[in-house]
Amino acid sequence: MSSSRIGLRFLQSSRFTRAYLKKPIGRRYQTADATAAAPPSQGAFARMWNSPIGVKTVHFWAPVMKWGLALAGASDFTRPAESLSLSQNLALMATGAIWTRWCFVIRPKNLLLAAVNFFLMCVGATQVSRIYLYQRSIEGKTPEQIAEEDAKNLAGTAEGVAKDPEGAARKAGVR
Repeated sequence: MSSSRIGLRFLQSSRFTRAYLKKPIGRRYQTADATAAAPPSQGAFARMWNSPIGVKTVHFWAPVMKWGLALAGASDFTRPAESLSLSQNLALMATGAIWTRWCFVIRPKNLLLAAVNFFLMCVGATQVSRIYLYQRSIEGKTPEQIAEEDAKNLAGTAEGVAKDPEGAARKAGVR
C-alpha cells in the first residue's frame, strides 16, 4: 500500500471528516442561536431582544453610539468653513466609506451600522468640499473658475507626463 493511500484512508475514517466535511456548507459556521428560529408566539420586543443583532449585543449599541459622532459632524454644517479641520473631516469620510463596505461583509449583516457609516461618509464629504471651496475662494475665484483652473492644471500635468515620463517621475520624487 502506498503512503498516499494510507493517508487517504486515515482522512476518510477520522473524526475530522465526520465532524466537519459532512455538515451542510451553509450551516458550518452558524451558532445554535443563529439557527434557532424565534417562535411565532413571541412578541416584537422578545424577538428584538433575542435577535443575533438585538438590543443585548454590540451589533445594536455600536451604531447607536456612532450616531452621536455623525450628528456632531452634521452640527458643524453651521460653522464657518475656515474653522473646520480638513484632516478630521477626511478621516470621517474615509472611515465612513470603509466601514460601510465592511458592514455588508460581516455576519450578521448590520444594516443599522451601515446606515450610520454611510451618513458619516456623506457628512465628511460635504465638509471636505466646503473646506476645499473656501480655501479656493480665498483667492477670489468662483467655483466655475476653480473647476476650469483645475482642469487646465490636470491637462498640463498629463501633457508633461506624456512628453517626459522620467522627468515627471523625478519631479514627483518617485525615482
